[in-house]
Amino acid sequence: MRQEKEVFGRLLAFAERDARVRVVLLNGSRVNPNVEQDELRDYDVIYGVTDIASFAEDQSWIAAEFGELMIMQHNQAEEDGEAWEIFLMLFTDGVRIDLSFRRADTVAEIEDSLTKVLLDKDGRMGEVAPPSDRSYVTVKPDKQEVEKAFNEIWWCSTNVAKGLVRGEIPYAKFMLDAVVRDAVVKLLSWHVGMNNGWTVNVGKAGRWLERFLPEELWTSYARTYADGDPERIWDALFETGRLTRAAGLAVADKLGCAYPLEEDRKVTEYMRQLREKE
Repeated sequence: MRQEKEVFGRLLAFAERDARVRVVLLNGSRVNPNVEQDELRDYDVIYGVTDIASFAEDQSWIAAEFGELMIMQHNQAEEDGEAWEIFLMLFTDGVRIDLSFRRADTVAEIEDSLTKVLLDKDGRMGEVAPPSDRSYVTVKPDKQEVEKAFNEIWWCSTNVAKGLVRGEIPYAKFMLDAVVRDAVVKLLSWHVGMNNGWTVNVGKAGRWLERFLPEELWTSYARTYADGDPERIWDALFETGRLTRAAGLAVADKLGCAYPLEEDRKVTEYMRQLREKE
């Protein structure tokens, strides 16, 4: 795998030679002081350019500048009426570069605290604060958000149980591992946030939760993952309920909300009865 110095050298050499490229920004994990540094980190780079479409129309620059691709995903995105091109590139030596092309005249408007200026040919960026993950810390929720998360967990848990009774493993796994888990991660993120002054970033999909949760909550959360065995999915489902109760009562108390104990009790009993019928 190429070393960081070589990859940055290529990114900057290309930008310096090409008159269309006016700004080069680095963001993501390589400028996050709170992320453990390893060679698998992506190079998240933004080129502020004068002509976005030309880089998509002729993609010969990829091989010429950066090497042989293993696989690539080319996406278009739009925000506030501005469209840009995104090239997610994994090269045969294992280097991954996520390179976005955005308008040079608006690139300074990007609001991302994990931003470092690597090149600014025209002085467009002005003063940029040192990179930090302040844009990604867990924000204190309002009462409605907390209540919605509780309702989502318990309501959709009944769908997991229904899928298991019907022998619909793909449906049950989707409901537990995607829908219910999304709400559980929110709940655990709030638990971390409230105990750390709302200054912590738990990462995408809660990938750094283990760093911050009390051991008993983390151990419980780990048990909510199951394979395709129906009995182990049932176990994971009831563990999800226990975890929701433990973390939810603490969050509700801290944030001045009401935990739905009666719904918890009724849904848990309903799911227990469904399991015993099998």
